[in-house]
Order: sequence, then structure tokens, then C-alpha cells
Amino acid sequence: MRALAWLKAKGLVLEQRNYRVARGPSARGGEIDLVMRDRDGTLVFVEVRQRRSGGHGGAAASVTFAKQRRLVLAAQHYLLRFATLPPCRFDVLALDGDEVEWLQAAFEA
Repeated sequence: MRALAWLKAKGLVLEQRNYRVARGPSARGGEIDLVMRDRDGTLVFVEVRQRRSGGHGGAAASVTFAKQRRLVLAAQHYLLRFATLPPCRFDVLALDGDEVEWLQAAFEA
């Protein structure tokens, strides 16, 4: 996976790939592409978006508010495993053709 290798080269460490929350009667479910740990200990929930070109706003523009909400819900579920919550952030890694754009703290929960 190109995105994972790129983030590892930037110093992040993989915690989990494709973390999924099941769909239920009152929840749409969700998936976090990559859960990484930054050098300072921050837990980073990464949404990877890919497009062949930067047209139509590019890959980053495809992370809608509804998608952000599902990511936040999945992250809340993931965080249940911690007795003490680590610092967290939501990043978007946008792959537009050969271009890579890393939006750190792309949105807030």
C-alpha cells in the first residue's frame, strides 16, 4: 500500500489497518483506513483517498461531512480499548495521480 509506506517514511508507526465497526440497527458502521502512531505519541486516524487526477476538487475534497462523522464514530469505538485516552487527530492522505497531499488534523471530532 503506497499510503502506508509513505506515512512510515514520515515516521509514523502502524497500529492497525482497515479498522471496521459493524453496521447495526442504529449505526451505519464505519472504517478507518489506517490507525497510526506519530512520534510524539499521538494516535492518528488516517483516511486515504485516491483519484487518478486532481479534477473535481481532488481526492481530499471527497471526504464529506458524512464521511467525517462515520470516521469519528469508528474512532470513538476504537478508543474504547484505552483506559487513558491518548492525544488523537484525524488526517487525510490524498493521492491525486502521482501527487501526495498530507492534511494533518484535517478535521476535528
